Amino acid sequence: MPLLKKELGLLDIFCIASGAMISSGLFILPAIAYREAGPAVIFSYILAGIMLIPTMLAKAELATAMPKAGGSYFFIERSMGAAPGTFGGLATWLSLSLKSAFALLGIGIFALLLSPNLTQFQIRLIAILCCILFTFVNLIGVKRTGRFQIFLVVGLIGLLGFYIFRGVLSIQPQRYLPFAPYGWAPVFSTAGLVFISYAGLTKIASVAEEVRNPGRNIPLGMFLSFCIMMLLYVLVVFTTVGLLDPNPLSHSLTPISLGAKVFAGTWGEALLAIAALLAFISTANAGILSASRNPLAMSRDQLLPSFLARVNSKFKTPHNSIISTGTFIVIAILFLDLKNLVETASTMMILMFLLVNLSVIIMRESKIRNYQPKFKSPLYPWIQILGIIGYGFLILEMGRTPLLITGGFTGFGLLWYWLWVRPRANRRSALIHIVERVTAKELAGHTLENELKEILMERDNIIEDRFDRLIKRCEILDVRGSPKMEEFFRLAAQTLSPRLKVNEEDLYNLFLKRESESTTAIHPGLAIPHVIVEGRKKFEILLARCKEGISFSTVLPPVHIVFVLVGSSDERNFHLRALMAIAQIAQQSNFEKNWLEARTTEELRHIILLSSRRREPK
Repeated sequence: MPLLKKELGLLDIFCIASGAMISSGLFILPAIAYREAGPAVIFSYILAGIMLIPTMLAKAELATAMPKAGGSYFFIERSMGAAPGTFGGLATWLSLSLKSAFALLGIGIFALLLSPNLTQFQIRLIAILCCILFTFVNLIGVKRTGRFQIFLVVGLIGLLGFYIFRGVLSIQPQRYLPFAPYGWAPVFSTAGLVFISYAGLTKIASVAEEVRNPGRNIPLGMFLSFCIMMLLYVLVVFTTVGLLDPNPLSHSLTPISLGAKVFAGTWGEALLAIAALLAFISTANAGILSASRNPLAMSRDQLLPSFLARVNSKFKTPHNSIISTGTFIVIAILFLDLKNLVETASTMMILMFLLVNLSVIIMRESKIRNYQPKFKSPLYPWIQILGIIGYGFLILEMGRTPLLITGGFTGFGLLWYWLWVRPRANRRSALIHIVERVTAKELAGHTLENELKEILMERDNIIEDRFDRLIKRCEILDVRGSPKMEEFFRLAAQTLSPRLKVNEEDLYNLFLKRESESTTAIHPGLAIPHVIVEGRKKFEILLARCKEGISFSTVLPPVHIVFVLVGSSDERNFHLRALMAIAQIAQQSNFEKNWLEARTTEELRHIILLSSRRREPK
């Protein structure tokens, strides 16, 4: 499978996430929201930001454990299975694409400030041309896209900072009264409407596969972006409400530019119009980048046709997925109504966030050994449960039309699963592991653990060495009962004799002789029997676990962990390197606990393969 290039650093992540948030949700949506909630729209934006926290924490955890293209889709599919994954992938792609369409239409709307006589068709045409441009930018490389975002976001933050600093000097306090003229119920429903403003924060999970050092950069970039952007949103909306009278504010499609005109005249209006255009460009660009990774990930898993998984050999970008996403956005621009577009995108996004929080709970409770996030969500599981309840409430408050559209799309997703995905789906999800734990039956297989192992090796830049290659093919014994040392050595000799082409009895006697010289139980609970056999270029490792313990000595406690090393004399140097590797592994925190709690021999193998130690690829 072609890998995407890891070119995004912390600054790129911050700018992609921030650029995805500063757009139509700030420059157009406040006026629409003000009509619904009055000055209390400020609280709606605060509430929407707070509601994002569970998903931000959930995605930060999932993205550091599984930094793969696809974001929400990948997390939902791996945790709940192909059917929810199909719906989740299509819905995430739809919501991200619609949000990008919303931003592109914003470019056309703000063009009215330059040419007030533009028709609706001309506004849409401008949006389509911009969509084609940004699709091309994404096609030629994610690094160029990331650099483009840095330039846009830095300019935006500067211009909005000026707007807040200068605007607060001209606000009139009476414009905040009455604060909630229509009551508090519309304030909560409006929070669902403006929720899409913050949704761009989690887009970075969709490009996690292209992030350098994802365990650090993804959560840190998301947290920095959230704190700065939420403060910016609330201050800009607060300033705008204080600058404008209710009537012009509620009927404007360019409220921030109109607010700038109050204290800075025409040039201020033009300056904030430029900021708005930068914001729309930023969101549209980041939206195409992240949305296009969903078809790529789904195609890799055979949930969509295989051509969408192709990566361009020159630019290392998923060109078919990007072109398909750009084409859908053009169609949305041509045919969708602005308000329905926003509400549908928000509803889909909220539903995806609900499923992502459920994914964290399932992944944690599955107890899969290879689920090893670098960042773990605090207050688990209560903050995820609160998020699920809160998102359910917001969805119910969104109104009939978006719910009907969402229901229809859900039906389409399930139909696609039944006709296309079901005959091809063969992966076991983390949910099956929970069922396995409850029923005490082995149902899950090892597909998910093996995939997570490969992801962790890629994430942690683990370069396989000879010791790893031996571990991948070595025999692993899960010994029952409490055997004597001699019984264990007999079993080890039987297992290794065919591999080494050495007589079983001779090998057994070598084990006994070595043990008589000095015990190989070198640490409480750990033994490393190692002997030299005749021949050349022979070396084998045998791993063993005995929960009840093997009696190696009358002095030391029973042994639960055994590494058996057998090699010819010409392999002495590697013999020493293998002993050093084992020493590094055994010294790691929780090693013995993880070894004893592993459910299968494959889990035991993965504990060794994913250990942090010095590796020598040669």
